[in-house]
Amino acid sequence: MASTTMIWIIVAIIVAIGVVAVLAFLARNRRRHAHAEHIREEVGRDTQRLEKREAFADETQAKARAAKAEAEVKAAEAARLDETAASHREAATTSREELDARRERADALDPKRSDVGGPKGDVGGAKGNEARQTQAETPTTHQHRL
Repeated sequence: MASTTMIWIIVAIIVAIGVVAVLAFLARNRRRHAHAEHIREEVGRDTQRLEKREAFADETQAKARAAKAEAEVKAAEAARLDETAASHREAATTSREELDARRERADALDPKRSDVGGPKGDVGGAKGNEARQTQAETPTTHQHRL
């Protein structure tokens, strides 16, 4: 009987150890499950923040594309205006050259031109404005001024 009691005590100890081990295993699994759920909640919150950040990045990128397109339009407009300005400048230069040639021809044809303002065509001297007026006036108007 003593040996049967001893066997039952050993079996009871083994069962108790088994029950404690199972309970420890179940408690560990519950803690792991709770920790996993906590991580999933954090991931969910972080995912929302990430999605907001991605949406902001997409919006910023769209604004950048729009600004780039606007800059390209403005660059094209600036190039067109440069071409227009160059065309006008070329036309003005051509007209200036034609006027200078006509003025030189008129000076060459006019035997009564006074050289008060300097040599023919020099209207930048001290009396440049007077010489320019004298060149533009007819002899009749010149007499009325005196």
